[in-house]
Amino acid sequence: MNKVKTLATGLSKRFMATLALSGCLLAGVQTLSLANGNSGLVIFSGVEERSDILDYKLDFNGRPKFYGERMRLRISKKKLTQGVSKFFISYLKDPEFDGKFNTNSVEVRVDGESLPLREVYWDKESRVVEIDLKEPLEAGNSAEIVFSNVKNPSSGTYYFIGDVLTSGQIPLRVYVGTWIVSFSRT
Repeated sequence: MNKVKTLATGLSKRFMATLALSGCLLAGVQTLSLANGNSGLVIFSGVEERSDILDYKLDFNGRPKFYGERMRLRISKKKLTQGVSKFFISYLKDPEFDGKFNTNSVEVRVDGESLPLREVYWDKESRVVEIDLKEPLEAGNSAEIVFSNVKNPSSGTYYFIGDVLTSGQIPLRVYVGTWIVSFSRT
């Protein structure tokens, strides 16, 4: 009887150790696949509604101070319920954004196709990038705003706030969500 109890205890400890190790490995693999691909698991973000956190992708891993990054900011069709004539991407004062946007390398894509732009203006003092479309984007489309040749800022987490100017009879500036973008040494 004592041998059975010892064997059961030994198997139980081995099983628990194997289970713990498996959990760590799976969590590590998931973290690698989510890195710089979207907002991932955000517990305390400061954004009131979880549905207001938008997906993004950094094509070159988001290393701090790296020049040549491609940042893809995505807006789902659920958020674009009205036509859009302009996009506004603003960012907070803290932490200080010491990166750089190349206004000649900005695209707005719908279904992989670039839309013609009238103008891209970056007001550094007001911390906003304004993207003016030549033709309004129809409601119900997903959009991807692509910033190429970006100089990444210092290590940290930056909040980029997305607004659109609707393309109706009475244009309104409407909040569509926030991208929580992290730049870190990995």
